[in-house]
Amino acid sequence: MTEEMNLRVAEAYHKDVGRGIARIDTHLMQQMDIVSGDIIEISGKSRTYAIVWPNVEHGQENRIRIDGNLRSNAKVGIDDKVTVQKVEAKHAQRVTLAPSQPVRLVGGAHYILRIIEGRPLNKGQQIRVETVNNPLTFVVASTRPAGPVVVTKDTEIVIKEKSIDEIKTLEGISYEDIGGLRREIQLVREMIELPMRHPELFQKLGIEPPKGVLLHGPPGTGKTMIAKAVASETDANFITISGPEIVSKYYGESEQKLREIFEEAEKDAPSIIFIDEIDSIAPKRGEVTGEMERRVVAQLLSLMDGLRSRGEVVVIAATNRPNSIDEALRRGGRFDREIEIGVPDRKGRKQILLIHTRGMPLEDEVNLGEIADVTHGFVGADLSSLCKEAAMHALRRITPEIDIEEDIPQEIIDNLVVTKEDFREALKNIEPSAMREVYVEVLHVGWNDIGGLEDAKQELIESVEWPLKFPEMFKAVSIKPPRGVLLFGPPGTGKTMLAKAVASESDANFISIKGPELLSKYVGESERAVRETFRKAKQSAPTVIFFDEIDSIAPQRSSVSDTHVSERVVSQILTELDGVEELKDVIIVAATNRPDMVDPALLRPGRFDRLIYIKPPGKEGREKIFEIHTKEKPLAEDVNLSELAEMTEGYVGADIEGICREAAMLALREIVTPGIDRKDIQEKVGSVRIFKKHFEKAIRRVKPTTSRETLSVYEKSAELFARYATEFEEESSEAKEQEKEREEKEVLSFLQTE
Repeated sequence: MTEEMNLRVAEAYHKDVGRGIARIDTHLMQQMDIVSGDIIEISGKSRTYAIVWPNVEHGQENRIRIDGNLRSNAKVGIDDKVTVQKVEAKHAQRVTLAPSQPVRLVGGAHYILRIIEGRPLNKGQQIRVETVNNPLTFVVASTRPAGPVVVTKDTEIVIKEKSIDEIKTLEGISYEDIGGLRREIQLVREMIELPMRHPELFQKLGIEPPKGVLLHGPPGTGKTMIAKAVASETDANFITISGPEIVSKYYGESEQKLREIFEEAEKDAPSIIFIDEIDSIAPKRGEVTGEMERRVVAQLLSLMDGLRSRGEVVVIAATNRPNSIDEALRRGGRFDREIEIGVPDRKGRKQILLIHTRGMPLEDEVNLGEIADVTHGFVGADLSSLCKEAAMHALRRITPEIDIEEDIPQEIIDNLVVTKEDFREALKNIEPSAMREVYVEVLHVGWNDIGGLEDAKQELIESVEWPLKFPEMFKAVSIKPPRGVLLFGPPGTGKTMLAKAVASESDANFISIKGPELLSKYVGESERAVRETFRKAKQSAPTVIFFDEIDSIAPQRSSVSDTHVSERVVSQILTELDGVEELKDVIIVAATNRPDMVDPALLRPGRFDRLIYIKPPGKEGREKIFEIHTKEKPLAEDVNLSELAEMTEGYVGADIEGICREAAMLALREIVTPGIDRKDIQEKVGSVRIFKKHFEKAIRRVKPTTSRETLSVYEKSAELFARYATEFEEESSEAKEQEKEREEKEVLSFLQTE
C-alpha cells in the first residue's frame, strides 16, 4: 500500500465543477487503499481536501482531475505536480462562512448547506457557489471541530454579514467555465502558460517564445473569456486595454498611454496585456482618414516588435473583424498565432449548457442534449441568454404566489424548478446572434400539410434532410451531398410551401432571400449582400438558404441589357456555390416559375444538383389537398371530396385553397343577411354547414391559374432538363471517341510519311 503519491494536475470534467470532486485512476486508488467517497488531502503550494472518485478515461494513470476552485485552494495550475494522501475527516458541527462580496441571501444557509453537503472543508478554504448569473464566493472563516471536516445535513451553517475584502477571491474564470473550446484553450495554453512557467525549454531550443495571440471569431463565442481564464490560471499580472480609453484629443497622448501600459507590464512581468476589440485602435492605415489612428498603430507596432525587448510580456488581442486590422500586426513576431474561435458544434453546445445550468434546479425531464440538437448557430452568449430566459420563465410561474414586501417562504423556493417547457418558451424568444439580421420566423409547415407531391417531397428529404441529419451515410459511400435544389413549375403548385416544410422538418436555420431585396443602385453592394448572406449561413450552419423567384436575381447573363448588376450577382452566386471556399452544411433551395430565364451555368451538377419539377396534382393529390383545406371546416353530409377532385382537373394547390375559401364564404353569405344583429349571428354560428352546391358554385367562379398551353411548356422544360443531363454525358463520351479517332489518324499518317 502506498501512503502518498505524486500526481500531475488536469482540468476537471464539466459535470464535476463546484462539487469538490477529485478524479484518480482506479489502479492508483487500489494502490493507496482508497475507495470512492473517501477524503483525500491534495498538497501543492497549499493544502486542500476533496472527495475521491474514479477516473472514467483510460491512459490517465498519473493524473488527478480537479476543478478551478480546488486548484486555487491548493495554489497550483494545470500540469503542476501535487502530493495526494488519504485522510480521515470528522463530521462538522458548525461551519462559519464569510462572503467575498456583500450579498443578501434569503434562506441562504439552507441553500448553501444543500450545495456543500458531503464536501470536505478546511479553514481558509474558498467555496464557489454557482448561481444563474454570477458565481458567489465564500471563505471558510472557522469550523467546529477544527481540521478537515465533512459537512452533513445536521451541520449548522452560519453566514457572516460582513464580507472579507482583504482575501483575494476566486473572481477569475477557470478553464472549466468555458465549454466547447478545448482545442482553442490548448493552443492558447501552450503559447502563454508554457513560456511563462518553463522559459528554459525555449532557451534550450534556441528560439524566442511566442509573444502575441490574436483571437478572432463571431461575437459571443468566448474570446474575452479565454483571456480572463488564462490570466486567472497563470497567476500573471493582467492588464486590459479597451480601445476608446487610450484615445485622447491631445497630440501624442494616446501613444504615451500605450507606452505607459507596456512599461508597467514589463515592471510587473510576467504580464499579459489584453487588447479587446483591437480593430478599433489598430485599423488599416491605408483606409483611415485620421492622423491619430495611424500614429497609434505605428506606436503599437514598435512596442510589440521594436528595437527594445519587451521581456516576459504576452499580448492577447480579440476582434470579430480580423480583416479590418492593419496588415503589419498580422505577421510573425507580433501576433505569432491567430486562433479562430468558431460557433460551437453540438458537443460544444451541450458543454456550454452544462456550465450555465450548474447552479440551476433542473427538472428530471430536462434533456440538455435535446436542447443542444435544436440550437444550431447559437454561440456561448446566446446559450447563456437562453438559460437565463428559461430561469426567468420559471420565476414568472411563482410570481403570483409571492408578496413583494415580505420574505419568500422557504417551501416556495424549494419547489422552484426549471422545466422542459421553460426552455421551450425561452427558445421562442432567443435566436442566434449571428443570424439576427436575416433571421426568419417560419410558420411550422410539416410534410403532412402538403397534399400530393410525394416524389418531390422524397427528393427534398434526400437532398436536404439526409445531409444534415445523417452525414455519415454520405461518407460511407464516399459522395458529396447535393449542394442545391431548384424547384420549378407553374404558379400555385406549392414550391414555396415545400421550402417552408424543409425549414421546419430539417431543424436547420433558415434564411429566406427575396430576389429584389439583394439588388442595390450602388456598384458592388448587391454582390456584397450575396457574400454576407453566405457568410452568415456558414457561421450559423446547418442552414438552408431559400431564394424565392430566383429568375429575378439570376437571369441569363447574355439577355440582360441593364447596368450589368444581374450579371455580377449571378457571378457572385456561382462562386459562392462552387468556388474555392467549401460550403459545409449549407444547402440552397431555389424556386421559380420561369426556368427558361435562369442562367444555365446555375443548372449544372455541383451547383443546383437536383432540378425538381413540381407538377400540378393528379386526382389523388387534389383529393389530399381538399382534405387538408377542409380539415376544420363544417362540411355537410353531401360533400364528397373524391367528386370534387374529379371536377377540378387542371387546378393547382393554390386554386383548390381558393375554392375552399370561396365555398366557405358562400355558406356564410346565406347566414349573414342585411340587418342581422350580433345576437342572432351568435345563435346561428353553430349551425353553419358548407354544402356540395357551395363547392360547385365556387368551382365555377375560381378558374385554374395555369392553362393547358402553359402546362405543356413546363412539361417540355422538365423533359429538356432531364435530357440535358443525359446528353451531357453522351456528348462527353462521343467527344472522347472522336478525339481517339483523330489521334489514331495522326499516328497512321505519321507512319505513312516515315
